[in-house]
Amino acid sequence: MGSVVVVGAQWGDEGKGKVVDRYGERADWVVRYQGGNNAGHTLVVDGETTILHLVPSGILHERVKCAIGNGVVVDPEILLKELEKLDKRGIKTAGRLFVSYGAHLIMPYHRRLDLAREAYRGVDKIGTTGRGIGPAYEDKIARRGVRVADLLDRARVDGLVRSRLKELNAILAANDDHVPYPDAEITQMIDRAVELGERLRPYMANVGERLYQDQRAGKNLLFEGAQGALLDIDHGTYPFVTSSNTVASNAATGAGLGPGVLQNVVGIMKAYTTRVGSGPFPTELNDALGERLRETGKEFGATTGRPRRCGWLDLVALRYAVRICGIKEVAVTKLDVLAGLDELKVCTEYRLGNERLCTFPDNVHDLDRVEPVYKSFPGFGEVGATRRVEDLPAAARTYLDFVTQDLGVKVALLSVGPGRGQDIEVHNPFE
Repeated sequence: MGSVVVVGAQWGDEGKGKVVDRYGERADWVVRYQGGNNAGHTLVVDGETTILHLVPSGILHERVKCAIGNGVVVDPEILLKELEKLDKRGIKTAGRLFVSYGAHLIMPYHRRLDLAREAYRGVDKIGTTGRGIGPAYEDKIARRGVRVADLLDRARVDGLVRSRLKELNAILAANDDHVPYPDAEITQMIDRAVELGERLRPYMANVGERLYQDQRAGKNLLFEGAQGALLDIDHGTYPFVTSSNTVASNAATGAGLGPGVLQNVVGIMKAYTTRVGSGPFPTELNDALGERLRETGKEFGATTGRPRRCGWLDLVALRYAVRICGIKEVAVTKLDVLAGLDELKVCTEYRLGNERLCTFPDNVHDLDRVEPVYKSFPGFGEVGATRRVEDLPAAARTYLDFVTQDLGVKVALLSVGPGRGQDIEVHNPFE
């Protein structure tokens, strides 16, 4: 029995949902611990695609309980729509999904501010999804946010929202949005929040306490991260990052538990690299090969539909992710996307002027100036039907062995297709 953290080892979109779905069948709890509905986890089961933004990916396993921890920012409208869709498909959520009283809410004004700021940035855009995640975290840190528990107290919601909007009207104007919130719209917003709170009441819980008691009783906990290590607010490629701590250690804080609970960390990495939005990307391929990876890998955002930037595997970035997340094992996804290429390349170090860097530069802004140094490997054929490591093409095994030996990690899982079961399990991370 144990607790496993599944964390993205790159810039997000690594296929965490598929891996969590696979490991979820062994877990008693699947827990989201950070981020908001700016993340999208795509699951393909029996040919049916499910895209989840807030509900943990373990919900597709009937016996598994799911939790949204205090570290998540929750848009109640989005969450309730997801629950409705799942219920219509016969996937029971009542009594299985629990939302922390301490989770902060994304309010309509957070989304509006997010969009206004991004538009005002002009050419210096971050690439935000515009879902209000950043402004919601801002209000959390400034101690003026609305939490899930507040929805049960109308007077409190009224006071928090009206106080915030007095200041926010001026901030919106400063970002070229000169239409203030009128009193009637503010009242409607408060009414709607209280209504949503009543609908969410059956799902509200002291998540940390439930997890703590079940962990002590020997239950398996699986923590599901959103985005990736290189988008961490403290350790990522700032300022082109998300608004929360995506590193594995935040699984404890974002769920209401102590760090000793986290027993294993599985880093999810694609067999190549992708990135959405702005920011440095040393191994990006702005050519026909990059377009091939995008089309073959269906590299379009689950939340926004934006095309992802694609490039060769970057070991310098992955070494950094292993360090900041304490990754012990990796799940390599989309190995099948590389099938059919004559040559594969892996970035083993960066060149910065006369320097050769094997680790991330001390100053993250130098990432804009580095040049990747590549090692080449022969390509390999189709792997989609393979279910044992020893049956993989020799060139594919050589590629994977080089990567994992360089990172100093073990392989837990290889994904060779988008569907449930299209993978090769090497090791059970709960053991």
